Amino acid sequence: MTRRTPRPLSWLICAVVALSFSVPYANLRAQQAAPQIRTLLQSKLDALHEESGAPGVNVGIVLADGTAIGIAAGHADTALGLPMEPTSRLMQGSVGKTYVAAVAMQLIHEGVLDLDAHVSDYLGEESWYTRIPNHSAVTVRHLMTHTSGVIRYEFDDRFIGDLIAAPEKVWQPEELLSYLFDTHAPFAPGEGWEYSDTNYIILGMIIERLTGNSYYNEMRRRLLVHLQLENTVPTNTRRIPGLVQGYAGVDNLFRVPDAVIVDGEFAINPQFEWTGGGVVSTTEDLALWAKALYEGRAFDESMLPIMLDGVPARLGPNTEYGLGVIIRPTPLGVSWGHSGFFPGYLTEMAYFPDHQIAVAVQINSSDFQNLNMPVGRILIELATAVAESR
Repeated sequence: MTRRTPRPLSWLICAVVALSFSVPYANLRAQQAAPQIRTLLQSKLDALHEESGAPGVNVGIVLADGTAIGIAAGHADTALGLPMEPTSRLMQGSVGKTYVAAVAMQLIHEGVLDLDAHVSDYLGEESWYTRIPNHSAVTVRHLMTHTSGVIRYEFDDRFIGDLIAAPEKVWQPEELLSYLFDTHAPFAPGEGWEYSDTNYIILGMIIERLTGNSYYNEMRRRLLVHLQLENTVPTNTRRIPGLVQGYAGVDNLFRVPDAVIVDGEFAINPQFEWTGGGVVSTTEDLALWAKALYEGRAFDESMLPIMLDGVPARLGPNTEYGLGVIIRPTPLGVSWGHSGFFPGYLTEMAYFPDHQIAVAVQINSSDFQNLNMPVGRILIELATAVAESR
């Protein structure tokens, strides 16, 4: 098997519209939000930002009729006094798994990938494969729902030390997996739930094996070009155009500087995240993605119920995890989406099928000790304002 230059941290705090898969999505960008709705949302965001303690907040909203709104508050860089703008790009963290899941759903629909096949059917010939926990029983579905028992690599102290020591290193997927070789699984596949980036790193390897192409090329070809998400790009380099400064806090898990971008370069190489997240975007692009994804435009619409068939997840009361999607109850009814973390950035993305609206919120801080509210609260309050304005 040929290995491509990767790629891959993410972390979780973390109905259907009957439209054809082939319907163009460009008209969303051409529509302009009603001035009164934009004014209402900006006022609400300004108040929430003031209370939040975040340096800056970026928000994307797509209304039921497809109107896209981008608003922002606060600073993109506090030292330079640069304002956050709707055109600012931020790290998505684990929200990037939603693109991986969408590519996988396309492959399943094409008959190329079997959701209930054992992972060993695709990677079993690799010399290292039997060193993966639960290697003989894990299926693709187990990977996608985080029920595999394959533990995280990204919070391993050895990995973090190596990541900091070699900020220019380009990580291969096998190197990431090596941090969990010969470790004990906390549960048998399908008998528990534990969020783990490792699941989606393995899924990315399967995607590359089946397509003969790099994952990022498949993501671009199958999703970004089709949906015209021009402000969504891979985090496969230390220099990412348009990425705003992020603030990780003084005593952060990854031991990076508080301001994570130094002289235009990320303090560590975000390339390692790969299919565990691995995406940066404007927040408006992210909201456009959420509406497209959960209205059946990212893959054949008939596959959406399969994606939304979730299992109980330890992410809050009555919350489930489907195939790369968090399914949770909210005051606005059920929401489908994802949460994301990368040092210096937090993201929440949600689609509300009862209202057919998508909302995404990103902040340029993961300094939890100095944040006064969860990003999810900002999202719900803005979504509520939209729903009540109709």
